[in-house]
Amino acid sequence: MEPSRDGAKADAESAERVLREDPVMAELLDKHDPYTESNWTEYERLCISIINQQLSTASAAAVKERVFALLGEVTPETVLDAGEADLRDAGLSRTKVEYLKNAARAFRRNDFTAEGLAAHSNEEVVDALTEIKGVGDWTARMYLLFVLEREDILPLGDLAVRRGIQQLYGDGEELTREEMREIGERWRPYRSVATRYIWAEYESE
Repeated sequence: MEPSRDGAKADAESAERVLREDPVMAELLDKHDPYTESNWTEYERLCISIINQQLSTASAAAVKERVFALLGEVTPETVLDAGEADLRDAGLSRTKVEYLKNAARAFRRNDFTAEGLAAHSNEEVVDALTEIKGVGDWTARMYLLFVLEREDILPLGDLAVRRGIQQLYGDGEELTREEMREIGERWRPYRSVATRYIWAEYESE
């Protein structure tokens, strides 16, 4: 069941109240609006995460644009029907072509929609998704954050998140992941929301 507008508003207000207790995060809340992404389907979002693997933000955006233009409607069926040469001409490596097709077959077999995974814990979702060759822990946690909209995900496997935290909380000096987790404790139970603001600040530099 979709959350009511009043419920969503209450969640947003609760998240802002918690995050504003952190002075650094309070500044980011006043500076950015990180909720401007298109309303992608579950499979489109997974494709975007696979495309983004090990690419800069600009490169990933360019490749995504070409691949999505090639496919028109991005579904498991259109990906499986697409020729490898055409997908490679759009900018995908041979490996990523394989990964997108693996994900397409998995989506045909299983219900990976938000509704289908609603009763599953975060770790159960990660376990299920990482059974797909080409979907690692980072991609699975992007799915938790962006598709399932789980509120308390801190994806320290993401380089931009780590660098963003270091810039904001360590004056650019290297921090251990344990130190980053300690910083993130102040954002519970809305670490996903905080992560979006960290990304927004990092990408604005």
